[in-house]
Amino acid sequence: MNKMFFFGIIISSIIISSCQSEKETHSMIKKELFGTLSDGSKVYSYTLMNGSGIQAKIINYGAIVVSLLVPDRNSKLADIILGYDSLNGYINDNSFQGAIVGRYGNRIAKGKFKLDGKEYQLTVNSGGNHLHGGTKGFYKALWEAESIESSTDPALKLTYVSKDGDEGYPGTVTMKVTYTLTKDNELKIDYEGTTDKTTILNPTHHSYFNLTGDPTKTILDHELMLVSESITPVNSDLITTGELTKVEGTPFDFRKPEKIGARIDNNDQQIKYGLGYDHNWVLNNYDKSVRQAATLYDPQSGRFMEVLTDQPGLQFYSGNFLDGSIKGKSGIMYKYRTALCLEAQHYPDSPNKPNFPSVVLKPGEKYKQTTIYKFSTK
Repeated sequence: MNKMFFFGIIISSIIISSCQSEKETHSMIKKELFGTLSDGSKVYSYTLMNGSGIQAKIINYGAIVVSLLVPDRNSKLADIILGYDSLNGYINDNSFQGAIVGRYGNRIAKGKFKLDGKEYQLTVNSGGNHLHGGTKGFYKALWEAESIESSTDPALKLTYVSKDGDEGYPGTVTMKVTYTLTKDNELKIDYEGTTDKTTILNPTHHSYFNLTGDPTKTILDHELMLVSESITPVNSDLITTGELTKVEGTPFDFRKPEKIGARIDNNDQQIKYGLGYDHNWVLNNYDKSVRQAATLYDPQSGRFMEVLTDQPGLQFYSGNFLDGSIKGKSGIMYKYRTALCLEAQHYPDSPNKPNFPSVVLKPGEKYKQTTIYKFSTK
């Protein structure tokens, strides 16, 4: 073999290998300025991208997922969550669009609970009750962000320190939330929390999903399945009664896939209280391990979403309070039941219900949660 030819092959191999190496380590996270807060603090967006084309755009204000681009059965990408085009939209938002909410996701009756014999009064921000952490909570906070580069599973780690007394909660809590966009088309959310004083902690994620990718359409034709035999019923203030009631024979039976709109207006007292679905389902087989909690399918687009979590409950909210008053992305007014939330959590008002799983966190302990939204088509 000609020596020069052989040498050329070696050089070419080195160049190809180098190019492959550069490709493998190429950033799958794009950072951009998203806006500026009134105090001059900069808010950045971080777009995570995987090899299948899925993109999750997250900002360090509220740890909010701003957009989630997912392909349909024809590989056409569309944004499947509601939200806003600008930072001002999120600053003025009161519907928790795309955010991590807490310290306590869902409601606490009258904002009161007792811990170690002492009564605490939290901010009241929803009909005389405490909802999703109060008026600021986690969802109006500026988080520190750290990109975790990967050619297959890019991630964003967000950290926020909630000081002792925030919204009335005891203890300084350090909260870390990591969003990972996996090669298996999962948006994985890992939570980790610590405290310096005994407190309660129950954060959750609050994206509004519409799998059609068209927020002018309702979610009533979406097919939902929930791995649950019971719900925690509520009173007229949407506060849990402390009971568990079976879903069998009720509009709340989603043990097999059912169209959301099929029974949403049934003559049922729980439906009337929620103006539709706005309830916590008691998930089967709670042992603190990650397992399937729900599936959601849009027959029109073919998009299929699975929800997996290690939490004991899942709040299904069918967008009953969307009323056309919110101007969202591209100037679209978000109307009645054009999106839904599936929020992995402990049961609502658990601090006041001794029979519910505990949400107490003590110094030296570590709060952990993993919730996954996995996407495919059929």
